Amino acid sequence: IALWKFESPKYFFTVIDAPGHRDFIKNMITGTSQADCAILVVASGVGEFEAGISKEGQTREHALLAFTLGVKQMIVAINKMDDSSVMYGQARYDEIKNEVTTYLKKVGYKPAKIPFVPISGWEGDNMIERSTNMPWYKGPYLLEALDNLNPPKRPVDKPLRLPLQDVYKIGGIGTVPVGRVETGVIKPGMVATFGPVGLSTEVKSVEMHHESLPEAVPGDNVGFNVKNVSVKELRRGFVASDSKNDPAKGTQDFTAQVIVLNHPGQIGNGYSPVLDCHTAHVACKFKEITEKMDRRSGKVLETAPKFVKTGDACMVI
Repeated sequence: IALWKFESPKYFFTVIDAPGHRDFIKNMITGTSQADCAILVVASGVGEFEAGISKEGQTREHALLAFTLGVKQMIVAINKMDDSSVMYGQARYDEIKNEVTTYLKKVGYKPAKIPFVPISGWEGDNMIERSTNMPWYKGPYLLEALDNLNPPKRPVDKPLRLPLQDVYKIGGIGTVPVGRVETGVIKPGMVATFGPVGLSTEVKSVEMHHESLPEAVPGDNVGFNVKNVSVKELRRGFVASDSKNDPAKGTQDFTAQVIVLNHPGQIGNGYSPVLDCHTAHVACKFKEITEKMDRRSGKVLETAPKFVKTGDACMVI
């Protein structure tokens, strides 16, 4: 995944460019788990859109993952409006908007709050200013839609949790872990503990957008320099925390709410999936499915079910 930064008069933006291809879904999950908003890019070309929105298509999978990973704000960018099969036409825009709206509603989004922006990344239409090629479109252009987002409330009062996205060795500085503060605050002078290994070290400095910070808060994508730790001792998926305030620890088991989105056949006790949690990917096992519930209301439908299948929601140890 690639990180890019830009700013508007209103906000600093960090763009996490997650891959669209099915083979890189793990990277896409890593990127999406760090986002405040998802821009779902849909190709408008005839055949291209249909492939993405098909039952096995990546448009569906990405929208579903974004919602499941807790990204509640979304912008849909309908791209390639300059394509020869589209020619900036409103009919194709309406067709795509209707179909994507239906699916996003199914996933759990509220499409009325989602702007659908017709763009051409190649030609620059509706990217940073209004396009003259689509006078029929009255909504915001892409940068405007981004400026209309609401920054989520930041949980600064909780203990520090900062999942590592990468770890760099920078000449003349040393070891610099990089990631997004999820909860709490990180500041120079703090002694950080990295879970699950329990390694502790002092934070020398904290940096964002190439500037030193007195502290970083939830939502900040930061790099921080640590003392006497080599790059080899830290890795993606570790979690930085404050050694003096409920430091992050590994666990043998935990209780999870699980929604089965798409699975051939049935899932019972002993099922062994790979768990994607913030930036970590860990193999685990269903010890016990304790109850099956209604996925919308949370009402318990059955205790200790033998198995669950696609569409079911359950509690699992």
